[in-house]
Amino acid sequence: MKRTTWGAGLTVLAMVSLALTTTTGTATAATPAAGAAAACTYTAAVPADNFKGIPVFDAKKAAKPYNATLRTSQGAVTFRALTDQAPCTTYSFRFLAERDYFDRTHCHRLTTQRIYVLQCGDPTGTGSGGPGYSFPDENLEGATYPAGTVAMANAGPNTNGSQFFIVWKDTKLSPAYTPFGRVTSGLDVLQKIAAGGEDDQNGPGDGFPTLPVNIRNVGISKR
Repeated sequence: MKRTTWGAGLTVLAMVSLALTTTTGTATAATPAAGAAAACTYTAAVPADNFKGIPVFDAKKAAKPYNATLRTSQGAVTFRALTDQAPCTTYSFRFLAERDYFDRTHCHRLTTQRIYVLQCGDPTGTGSGGPGYSFPDENLEGATYPAGTVAMANAGPNTNGSQFFIVWKDTKLSPAYTPFGRVTSGLDVLQKIAAGGEDDQNGPGDGFPTLPVNIRNVGISKR
């Protein structure tokens, strides 16, 4: 099952087993995380919402460390990009952020039972949007998802696009979602959003956040 729109057949069991999904691209066989950077290719895929082009991976640029700050209507959240562990993913995120892809979008999903995440990055706000390309998984071996983890949402192996989630409370997930950042400030903002609750439109503990989380802009700064 792929999550396409809010409430489209999503149950609590599906939420836990499939966790966080988008509909970008078509699932293929998994690629080992260690080989993802060496074979980092961004492949054209649908949908192409707010299309900003398709990046061309540059290993030298991808290695440069950076911080990303999400300035939202509920406060700022800053994370350290794991450029050394997930260069393909962090390169894509910076590519989109520097082209204002995330500006004036909102975080469309909050989960408060079994898994504890805020999901963002879809310019359509439906859970089905994507940037017009997909790219491979990486950094999955031994992946865990403690509070403060920033990771990619997906629709199966190697279907990463623009949607991502931020873990606001320690969460157990299968190692299937590329971790690419660690929150350095603003975890309290995430916890405030979570405390506000959600509307259960996908099922108990899974819906649209009650406190609107509008992303005004995403700033990229050197470390």
